[in-house]
Amino acid sequence: MNPSDEELLRELQLLRNAVRGLTERVYHLEQAAGQAQGEDSSPLPGRATPLSGSAPLTEASAASALAIGSSAPKTAAPPPISPRPPQRDLESQIGSHWLNRIGIAALLIGASYFLKYAFDNNWIGPSGRVAIGLLAGIAIIVWSEWFRGSDYKAFSYSLKAVGIGILYLSLWAAFQVYALIPSGVAFFAMFVVTAATAVMAWSQDAEILAVFAMTGGFATPLLLSTGQNRELELFSYVALLDFGALALVIFRPWRRLLLMSFCGTLLLYAAWDAQYYRRSEFTLTAVFATLFFLIFAIAPIIAKIPRGRPGTSAPLPMFLGFVNAGVYFFQMYVMLQEIDKTSSAWVALVLAGFYIFLSRLTRERYQEPQAAQTLHLLHLALAIGFISIAIPIYLNSHWITMGWFMEAGVLLWVAERIKADLLNGFALAALALGVARLLTFDNFDTTQVIFNARMATYVVAIAVLGFVVWQGQRRGGEAGMQAAAIGSVALNALALWALSLEISDFYSAQMAAQNTARPSGWQAWQDIGIARNFTYSALGMAYGAMLMVIGFVKRSAFIRWQALILIAVTISKVFIYDTSSLDRIYRIVCFMVLGALLLGISFVYQRDWLKLSNKSAANAPPSSI
Repeated sequence: MNPSDEELLRELQLLRNAVRGLTERVYHLEQAAGQAQGEDSSPLPGRATPLSGSAPLTEASAASALAIGSSAPKTAAPPPISPRPPQRDLESQIGSHWLNRIGIAALLIGASYFLKYAFDNNWIGPSGRVAIGLLAGIAIIVWSEWFRGSDYKAFSYSLKAVGIGILYLSLWAAFQVYALIPSGVAFFAMFVVTAATAVMAWSQDAEILAVFAMTGGFATPLLLSTGQNRELELFSYVALLDFGALALVIFRPWRRLLLMSFCGTLLLYAAWDAQYYRRSEFTLTAVFATLFFLIFAIAPIIAKIPRGRPGTSAPLPMFLGFVNAGVYFFQMYVMLQEIDKTSSAWVALVLAGFYIFLSRLTRERYQEPQAAQTLHLLHLALAIGFISIAIPIYLNSHWITMGWFMEAGVLLWVAERIKADLLNGFALAALALGVARLLTFDNFDTTQVIFNARMATYVVAIAVLGFVVWQGQRRGGEAGMQAAAIGSVALNALALWALSLEISDFYSAQMAAQNTARPSGWQAWQDIGIARNFTYSALGMAYGAMLMVIGFVKRSAFIRWQALILIAVTISKVFIYDTSSLDRIYRIVCFMVLGALLLGISFVYQRDWLKLSNKSAANAPPSSI
């Protein structure tokens, strides 16, 4: 072998060693990347693997490999993967958790039996019993911190609940059972326990501890009750608890505290009201009731929303807002019934204005858009509800109906301005209530024709229905046109009914003035009845003609069809009823007027002023030849 061949073999060996080094380097990089992505580290088909049985790398080959490898792009090291905590099996859970808890419970039960035995045998006096309870409660709370530091938080909170409960019961026994301390000292001590629990909840970011604090706080007045009426002290303390809950939910997403605080406030207020409230305490009671109402009305808006749970913050504020409004108005209504029944109407109006303000505030400052829209609509609904309640409370007789009609008109106007379909729904509901009351309940005592309270009420209703028609036509679309059509029919029906009532009252008054016992009076009574029937027919013909003219002018087929239906009903009345009942003169006039009306309408249609024939021809299908 000549020197040139040996040199070529040596270079080939160096190249082979360099490739082997690069292959090993690529293999280790792929293995590290596979472990970072959770892949199997075993070699796969097509993946580079280290060459077995190769000669060890020489310094030259290593230098060549390093030289070649250094030119390769550097890859970032994969991020460290935190190992998953090992999952405990059932045996491990029972041994580490349940047996531990059962053992602690057994120790507590045994200690309680021992203490009871010692108490029964007077080994320990009242002061010693209370001292033992206080020390035991503090010791359990301190002991629970060791478990919390060892990452046994749930168990630590359970121990804290036991310790806090022992503290409250020990203070209750010191005051109620043994009379060792006065009520003021016991109240202050319980307040300190409540405040300390709230501070622990804040510092440890533990909502369950805040629940313990609220529970103990609202239980304190019940534990220390002496049977005396101390309204100022009781409600001042409750207000302090509510403000504390409000402060917590502003900075912590613990919205359930609001519901808990509201329930506690309501229970204490109801218990006090049932036993101690008198009319002489109205002012102070109304002030505290208003304060509680404002706290829970504002709280859902400014409370912190839980992170990572969009859409879950709306149900609780909606429930709390609705119940809070209803409870407060009921409280004020009951208290004001003894003073002035109409004053609660002003309370309802003030609440309506307040909830309109809240609806704007909610839309501007609520953190969650979808929930803000829902809460905004709830506040608007409450405002409308209180307005509707105020009307029948403050007004009497037909003024209630008038108030509902005016409310419907205002709501329609506001809905048009702010583009709120919900307000349109409330407006139509108020309008329907007004119409139903007007037709079935209201009883008017009219002394003048046309110019009376009944006609004024009908005019307001007709005006609101006219606004419904105008608004529906302006909006367009299927829903808008349906609303306009229904409003148009209701408007015409209401107008005809109102005019018919005026005709009936006018002739009824004349008929009542006749002395039917005399033949001349009986004849006059019959003549008045004939004139009344003729007037009904004349009203139908005149109103139908007016509708027909409006339908032609506005080029509205819907209005023209209403006119045709009304005229058809009038024709039926004339031919079936008026022919046999009307006097000859009235009969002649009735038929002449009806004939002239029909001929005039027929002439307009024959002249085809609306080009209806062209439309029919354009819409008709092509005829087959």
